[in-house]
Amino acid sequence: MSAAEASERTGTRPVLVLNGPNLGRLGSREPEVYGSTTMADLTEQCVATGRTLGLDVEVRQTDDESELVHWVHEAADGRIPVVLNPAAFTHYSYALRDALAMRTAPLVEVHISNPAARETFRHTSVVAGVADGTVAGFGLTSYRLALEAIAELARAGETGAGQAGSGG
Repeated sequence: MSAAEASERTGTRPVLVLNGPNLGRLGSREPEVYGSTTMADLTEQCVATGRTLGLDVEVRQTDDESELVHWVHEAADGRIPVVLNPAAFTHYSYALRDALAMRTAPLVEVHISNPAARETFRHTSVVAGVADGTVAGFGLTSYRLALEAIAELARAGETGAGQAGSGG
């Protein structure tokens, strides 16, 4: 069952929280940068946050660029908002950027750390130009803030007051 079909049954707005490479290693990967919280903990936090915001959150993680692009296509086809931590794909995946440009619902780029405060190669995001906004540097709180932004953008889009999906 798709995220959209599941949300239709519950009456909540579906949202995909998509995570790129190495984020499945949260808790063990560079804890001084990413903390000790695991992907399972992050998933639980996102689902709980979504519930309070009236969102049906589904969290996914992959190390495979092709799979991530497929999930973005699924979101575009279903008009499903996305919170995306593209991880290393942030800096060079034009395939991901082009898939995101086809989006039909709000998109918030999210990062646990602050890429601008890290190595120079992390300062460029090919995703940022097609996202509604970016939340970075607040640890796992970045995901909560991104979900709050998605909820607001979705509400604005439903009332016709916002430009959700404008890509800028």
